[in-house]
Parts: sequence; C-alpha cells; structure tokens
Amino acid sequence: SNLTSKAILLYDEWIKDADPRLEGWPLMSSPFPTTFIIGTYVYFVTSLGPKLMENKKPFELRQIMTFYNFSVVALSLYMTYEFLMSGWATGYSFRCDIVDYSRSPTALRMVRTCWLYFFSKFIELLDTIFFVLRKKNNQVTFLHVFHHSIMPWTWWFGVKFAAGSGLGTFHALLNCIVHVVMYTYYGICSLGPAYHKYLWWKKYMTTIQLVQFIMITVHIGQIYVMDDCPYQYPIFMFIIWLYGSMFLVLFLHFWYHAYTKGQRLPKMARNGISKDQ
Repeated sequence: SNLTSKAILLYDEWIKDADPRLEGWPLMSSPFPTTFIIGTYVYFVTSLGPKLMENKKPFELRQIMTFYNFSVVALSLYMTYEFLMSGWATGYSFRCDIVDYSRSPTALRMVRTCWLYFFSKFIELLDTIFFVLRKKNNQVTFLHVFHHSIMPWTWWFGVKFAAGSGLGTFHALLNCIVHVVMYTYYGICSLGPAYHKYLWWKKYMTTIQLVQFIMITVHIGQIYVMDDCPYQYPIFMFIIWLYGSMFLVLFLHFWYHAYTKGQRLPKMARNGISKDQ
C-alpha cells in the first residue's frame, strides 16, 4: 500500500510536465491504454492467434489487404506532407530544432501530425494480425513484433511531452517516406501472381530501410557534438539514437541471412518475390 501510494504520487508529479495542448486527446490521458493495446497485440500474435488458427484454414484476405496496404500508402503520403509543412519544409535546420510549445498554427499543426503518426502505429499492427489469420506464422519474427510494439509505446511519451521539434520528428518523417515505398510493394504483392513481375526491387527496399536507420542514427547523434543545444528532453534523443542503432543492427542481421545466405527467402523467391506476401 505504501509503495502504491508512492508510485501514484511519483506518477502525478511526473505527468504534470505533460504538454497541456494534448489534454483530452484520444489515448493521451495515460500510457495504460497504449500499454494494454500493445500487450493484447503481442499475446494475440504470439500465442492466442496461432492457437485459434491451428485447426482452421487460412483466411483469404487478398482484397482486404490490397485496400489496407494502399490506404497506408495514402496515409503515409499525407503524414509526409504534414511533417514537411509543419516544419521540415518551413524552417527546420536539420540541426538543433527544439520543441515549440506555443499555440501558433504551425506548432499546433505539428502536434496534430505527431499524434496522427502515433495513431498510425496502431493501424500498422494489422500487418501481424493478417500474418496470423493467413497462417504465415514464419513471418511473425522477433524483429517484426518488437518493431511494431516498441514504436507506439515510445511514441506515446514523445507526443505527450514533446510533440514536435526537428530532433524529435526526423525519424518519423523518414519512416513515413519509407512506408510509402514498403506498402506500395505490399499492395502490388497482394494484387496476385500476375503482378509479381513488378516486384524485382525487394532487395532494394531493404536497402532503403537500412539507409533510413543510418540517417536516423547520424542525425540524432549530432546532439552529442553540438554545443549548447537546449533540447527539452535529452532522454528522448538517447532513445531515438538507441532505436536507430538497434534496428540498424537487426536489419543488417536480416540482410545477411536473407540475401547473403538466402535463409530467410522461400525457395521459389530467390529473385526477390515471395509468394508468402
């Protein structure tokens, strides 16, 4: 009881520093709804889902997946535009761009864009759910589940306390651009075998993902060499740097096994086209 009371007091003291502009926004009241959704997702895709599908035929979701993939492309294009117009094309320096906590139209536009990006991470959880419903459990890898779990959880804190800034949103801008490419690939793939001849560039898509994490790591690493950059939450900079570095290593590991040793690709997909997509 004493520990619980101390934890509540600590939480109340900590949450006082939250950005007041997000008061009343969906999923922003506390981190617990986000944590519950992610926990449910992990349990379903790693345990409950495969058990429920064990004695069932895979669902045929081609049309749903086509709609879903191209919808995410459209959403990613929109978020890219909003990130650009909220700062990246209107004044950010790619250097020490701190959080603008004002209520100017540009600052509020960035807040809305950051929240939308956070919310989009819940939409993308459907990637794994589709794998489970189609009994493609070999694609539910640690890298895949960890990536989809950690992003919405860490972004809740980013949006709640530091919605905006160049230092805090560069990786989100890059991620939106990369997702335009990725989900275009998945969308074409979901159209059926007749379109697989257009998917010769899968290996280059992985290269784009690797370049993304290199750029994120280099960009955020500037804060450790810049003099007197007054970014309000240095811990977020460390988390972004750790995220970029960690996923760079994980994707390099994937690259090695998939394209150097050929262990991760189906036998009939050595040319970059996977019939499992």
